Amino acid sequence: MKDRKTALRRTGRDLTVIGWMETIDLPDLELAGLKAKIDTGARTSALHATDIRTFTRNGASWVSFMADSGHGLCDVPIEAAVRDQRAIKNTSGVPEDRFIIRTRLRLGGSLWTIELSLSDRSNMTFPMIIGRAALKNQAIAVHTRRAFVVTD
Repeated sequence: MKDRKTALRRTGRDLTVIGWMETIDLPDLELAGLKAKIDTGARTSALHATDIRTFTRNGASWVSFMADSGHGLCDVPIEAAVRDQRAIKNTSGVPEDRFIIRTRLRLGGSLWTIELSLSDRSNMTFPMIIGRAALKNQAIAVHTRRAFVVTD
């Protein structure tokens, strides 16, 4: 118990325990009820996206893509400003160039901004993974044996 008290003192707030799988919303992208895997082994979060195309709007780089509305189909057209483009290792450890956007994530009663890479995750079980960078500074602990702790 001493370790938990030390962690609480360091963060200055109580820890929120979440499951290894949760339902999340991305309100800026108008996506709600997405099933996401909490993956602390991944640094960057990733969203399943297809038909990814870049374009210029008012001199800035933007990306358009199709996203999954939570029904297993990429049926939602989305446009977002490109934050970055970087090489991110896929599940096989092979670097892929991916576009990075910034958006807000809602998990339980909390809402905060995260960076999100766009990737074709059609061969993956989850349309989204939430990496450790998105959890940083949020006073979150992941329960590795329970799912949907803060959501249904």
